Amino acid sequence: MFHKNKLLIATTNAGKIAEYRCLLSQLNCQLTSPVEEGISLVVNETANNYSQNAKLKALAYAKYSSLTTIADDSGLEVDALNGMPGVLSARFAGEKATDTDNVRLLLAKLKNIPWDKRTAHFTCVIAISNPRGMVELCDASCYGIITFEPIGNNGFGYDPVFYLPELNKTMAELSQQRKNEISHRSKAVLKAQQILRRSHFTNSP
Repeated sequence: MFHKNKLLIATTNAGKIAEYRCLLSQLNCQLTSPVEEGISLVVNETANNYSQNAKLKALAYAKYSSLTTIADDSGLEVDALNGMPGVLSARFAGEKATDTDNVRLLLAKLKNIPWDKRTAHFTCVIAISNPRGMVELCDASCYGIITFEPIGNNGFGYDPVFYLPELNKTMAELSQQRKNEISHRSKAVLKAQQILRRSHFTNSP
């Protein structure tokens, strides 16, 4: 069964790894990361959609590590920017952009956009691959509004400018536990857990 194996979280993003460790804590398996496994694999995210990018990463890491692998591609889509930054969310301000750089550019592009036109949503697509090349996908979204300035010190990425009207807070003002109850990634992980419990997603050849 799956719980006898390691599950590789295919990202070097410390924030994502921390979220996955929390979100997948109910799975009876050993969670590991590329750093822990000594893996320095670079996968070019060349696709123009989340599903294909997530699939590329999951397949590459599963093949390289011989471990069942979970990978995601996620992004922020702003209606006033015709869906940008989308798949370019992590590198919106350039290949080596920091979270601060990306947020600053986003707010600059929305400088003259009024509150009621700043609607946006986060989308996450998770790909799960076993070493034999079997892949399954699941996805989820979370809807909100882009603030005029960053608020909150938690989370990562665009969390400080992603306002949740129903909670009257930005994502960065939420505790990790609360974020894990409502985020796009947490919703996708709930679906992924069902896949991960299936026997054909073991690491055995």
